[in-house]
Amino acid sequence: MTESYIKDYPRPQFVRDSWETLNGRWDFAFDDAGKGESEKWFELFPSAQTIQVPFSYESVLSGIGETKFHPVVWYQKEVNMAKKAKQRVCIHFEGSDYLTKLWVNGKYAGSHVGGYTRFTFDVTELLRNGLNQFTVRVEDSNDMQQPRGKQRWVKESFACWYVQTTGIWKTVWLEYVPETHLENVKMTPLLGEKALDLEWKAVGQFEPELTLQTEIRFQGKLINRVRVPVLEQRGKMRISMFSSSIYQWWGIKTWSPEEPNLYDIRFELFENDVPVDRVNSYFGMRDISIQNDNVLLNGQPLYQRLILNQGYWKDSQLTPPDEEALINDVDSILALGYNGVRMHQKLEDERFCYWCDVKGLLMWCEMPSAYDYGDDAVQDFTTQWMEAVRQYYNHPSTIVWTPFNESWGIPQVGDDHTQQHFTEAVYHLTKSFDPMRPVIVQDGWEHTVSDIITIHDYEGTAKKLLLRYLGQKDEIMKDGVCCPGIRPVMAKGFAYRGQPVMISECGGVAFADHQSSTWGYGEDADSSEAYLSRLEEVTSAIKAIPYICGYCYTQVSDVQQEVNGILNDSHTAKVDEEAVRKINLQDLNNI
Repeated sequence: MTESYIKDYPRPQFVRDSWETLNGRWDFAFDDAGKGESEKWFELFPSAQTIQVPFSYESVLSGIGETKFHPVVWYQKEVNMAKKAKQRVCIHFEGSDYLTKLWVNGKYAGSHVGGYTRFTFDVTELLRNGLNQFTVRVEDSNDMQQPRGKQRWVKESFACWYVQTTGIWKTVWLEYVPETHLENVKMTPLLGEKALDLEWKAVGQFEPELTLQTEIRFQGKLINRVRVPVLEQRGKMRISMFSSSIYQWWGIKTWSPEEPNLYDIRFELFENDVPVDRVNSYFGMRDISIQNDNVLLNGQPLYQRLILNQGYWKDSQLTPPDEEALINDVDSILALGYNGVRMHQKLEDERFCYWCDVKGLLMWCEMPSAYDYGDDAVQDFTTQWMEAVRQYYNHPSTIVWTPFNESWGIPQVGDDHTQQHFTEAVYHLTKSFDPMRPVIVQDGWEHTVSDIITIHDYEGTAKKLLLRYLGQKDEIMKDGVCCPGIRPVMAKGFAYRGQPVMISECGGVAFADHQSSTWGYGEDADSSEAYLSRLEEVTSAIKAIPYICGYCYTQVSDVQQEVNGILNDSHTAKVDEEAVRKINLQDLNNI
């Protein structure tokens, strides 16, 4: 782990010592009539029950466990605090679905729209010494233009859509910061130049003299220390990973699944040489690029053995039960022989990303979909997607951005120019912020502009897979259909231009280790042996297709009625994990 690691710290890439979790017991109320604001519940809260934050009311671990949809929910908690001079207090919500409003001591503090990304309110001016009252109203909906991921928008779950998640579902916490402090730092590794680019934003007073000192270490050894003046709110600098005064016999230590080397980095703000703010973080030196029909990691071809992960747990839904559950998932995925994970329709808890960074698990970052197209969908999706890109940018494990999946939210993208323009705009907007990583603008089929061409195919037999793809690359890219027979690989008016090709969803074999109403792809396996046989058949066939440079098997764990996980919904193995590992690692030298 990194020097900055603090157990349960919710934002592991920007760590300060002075913080306090607000997870735990809150007063809670449903507001189906939507009368809470007019009745000023933020002044007099009508609590009839309590809830365990950060678990949504639909989950067992919330203490409520009611799966019926309620459009408005309220929370309230009292916190004993002492105000300090020259200190700001921020409250962070790691995730709250969907429209969140906050009042502090009966005074309105602000709002945020979106269900999956972090947002922050500076509440300093609303606080008092002693007890402070935090009141939260969250409004959700069944609007199909709302980015919602795998949350159902109808009364009952169906196919691979599940019970909705309403309200607070990630950690809520307080952070105490000096009046002059760093708000964020964007870190870009430049492997070819042996340097690290930094862009920062500072908040506060820039007089008297303010400077920023950055110190980089590897395994405790100093690599470089640079101090520059901070003359305005935003600044940039490039730090060499070599210093003439420091002998570094090892050269650059790159990050990869095989060797997930991480550098520790510390940022300190000084006012007239007096330290006023300190933030600890880390980064990885690695390079992701596309060369002809290959994805390269640090200049070498990367064959991606991915597994799809939806991040659900039996008793807590989208919320991990604890940090250990996230660590166990990363360890299980690596033990199964996969080198990467496609986070599907969820922006995962950043502690998961941290452990991917530490343990060397590649990660695709995917935006939860809307399911209808319109002006509101365009505006909300674009704003929330860019919040996600900014939030997950610094993680070295994040190697691919995936804004759209299977034409969800853009149902006519195959031939509708307006929806095609939307995908192109999102592609270029993402590239404007991050020119480094590949963008798969539409995963699965009907590609417009994309750095990697991905195909979803749940064919269960090797013979049919090989017949479909071996020697058929030109035909597949020109006229082929995915999954098969559902949608064309390329959208109308767009042509394949030699990009890498991956099967980014496959397998999905249903196998239930209990009796229930279940769903999966194709015919259910009736035993663990049958499940493993079909997994091996599909995986081996894909590896045998020369122009395919990776695959993503569906999926890590069962989710409610969907039972095609290698693990069950309690995240324990249904089949022999070593057998799965052997399947994934065999024949790799021939690829």
